[in-house]
Amino acid sequence: MALMKTIGIGDLAGRTGLSVSAIRYYESAGLLNSERNAAGQRRFVRSDIRRLAFVQIAQQLGFTIEQIREQLAALPAKRTPNKKDWSNISRNFRKELDDRIQRMIRLRDNLDGCIGCGCLSLRACALLNPDDKAGKGGAGPRYLLGDSSEYKET
Repeated sequence: MALMKTIGIGDLAGRTGLSVSAIRYYESAGLLNSERNAAGQRRFVRSDIRRLAFVQIAQQLGFTIEQIREQLAALPAKRTPNKKDWSNISRNFRKELDDRIQRMIRLRDNLDGCIGCGCLSLRACALLNPDDKAGKGGAGPRYLLGDSSEYKET
């Protein structure tokens, strides 16, 4: 990292709106790297501004630090990421976002009846799970998560 092309942590904080402590945390979490100058100050490449913007957006979308780190690991370490690099990450996140959207739509579409009756025992309720028959599919509200309703009583 050439020092002339780098910025200090205070400048990086000013450009991203993040606190210095948040930037240190993201660095310790492996989301970005710094080098130290002769005085021991952290120096970051300017492309870290965009990298941290991505981190903020990804967190707002509900991605974990680990998921974000995995995606950022695909970016080049020694050059500024280009449009193709960011497009690849976008494609990777799109599937997860599409899956979440579908789960939210199912929840929205099936929740009305449940909230209306409140008892969870109606045979027509999408949440009905007598004798934990849906438990074979795993934990949680299996029908709202998209499991088939083959275990439901009719």
